[in-house]
Amino acid sequence: MANDTPGRPTAAPFCSASDAFKDGSDTPRKFLERCLERLEAWEPAIGAYVTTDVAGARAAADASSERWRAGRPLSTIDGMPVGIKDIIDTFDLPTQMGSPIFDGWQAGRNAASVLALCDAGAVVVGKTVTTEFAATEPRGTRNPWDTTRTPGGSSSGSAAAVATGSVSAALGTQVIGSIVRPASYCGCVGFKPTVGAINRGGSHDYLSQSATGVLAASLTDAWQVMIEMAVRVGGDPGFEGLFGPLKMPAPKKPARVAVLETAGWAVATDAAKAVLHDAAERLARQGLAVVTRRTDPRVEAVEQGIVDAWPLSNRINAFESIWPYKDYRARDAEKLSQSCRDRLDEAATIGLDGYRAALAERNRVRALYTALAADCDACIALPAPSAAPVGLRPTGNPICVVPGSLLGVPALSVPLFQEAGLPMGLQVLGFVDGDADSFAISAWLSDALGHADA
Repeated sequence: MANDTPGRPTAAPFCSASDAFKDGSDTPRKFLERCLERLEAWEPAIGAYVTTDVAGARAAADASSERWRAGRPLSTIDGMPVGIKDIIDTFDLPTQMGSPIFDGWQAGRNAASVLALCDAGAVVVGKTVTTEFAATEPRGTRNPWDTTRTPGGSSSGSAAAVATGSVSAALGTQVIGSIVRPASYCGCVGFKPTVGAINRGGSHDYLSQSATGVLAASLTDAWQVMIEMAVRVGGDPGFEGLFGPLKMPAPKKPARVAVLETAGWAVATDAAKAVLHDAAERLARQGLAVVTRRTDPRVEAVEQGIVDAWPLSNRINAFESIWPYKDYRARDAEKLSQSCRDRLDEAATIGLDGYRAALAERNRVRALYTALAADCDACIALPAPSAAPVGLRPTGNPICVVPGSLLGVPALSVPLFQEAGLPMGLQVLGFVDGDADSFAISAWLSDALGHADA
């Protein structure tokens, strides 16, 4: 751990603390003040926030404290300190999208997800750092476990903020690996839901694989944030929204899990491979049927299908990014990163027919994966080839997590492991609209593999 930090990062689970709000031994305002102390201590070292609203957060926490005192909380997350990724609109704070083009820009409205959080009584602490337009260009956030290393991206600030306990949860978005990988690098829970499960209105990530999700201090905090949003604003238009109970699903032992190596296996460290091998062996000893590409032809078909998930996703994303990137370039090209301009150049080579062919290939691979659901309850994989690498540029290799985005399925990173003293998650992949099952299985895996969820 770098020596310019206040100590070991420690998250601040909220839902497990709420019993104390009921009996008056603690309050959301006191909980918030403890989070703000951590923010003050950590922020100079990690740069997780673009902007904060401490006065507004305190006022919201006071109102929440009164509701808990009266026995009328608005929801299970009433009073929870949260961060909002700065790609998502907020009425009273700028939405700058990691780009100088939008310095100081305000939308004048809350995104659907933010509206839902506020209606549920959550306490918005501030906007967390995103890479440029939630893509690849980093904006300076550092990993709290070692400030010489990346926290991952694009939900860089959300992961670092949750890991250090300045908030209990923070919104993220993922189209490649922008929730699951940062969660693994920073040692918190990360959840990307089934595509379309949470309303993305007011979130400036218009791509077809993108999903609004959460980074959180615990599985319970993650689920409660997601379900409280879903019941208030639903999913994307035309989608049925997140399925599942109003309370965190109980742990459920899977009967059969598949181990996915992904294309990331070729570049994964020996230590990371050993971690996944060991986890699979431990699960088999506990009576699970564990299948791999070497023992099940359907798993091998999926592995073959997802081997090009990253370049395929990049082609789809590049074409879908023609708007608004082309407009931004016309407005002020010098304020766009080179990677953003390169994406536009790539898009010019694809064309509508090429885009349609990419979508057809994505549908083919999704069908291969859907076939696994007949016999497998979930898949497990590495969320990254290693723990967080040294350096802030790039934000790490997404090769292990991009399959979950391409497939459009629920994906979690659960903080179970370490490599050289740095956190590393276990990636759990579910099936379309099986988000609640993915949580229940992740909870069981956490217990079975030695992690106690707060």
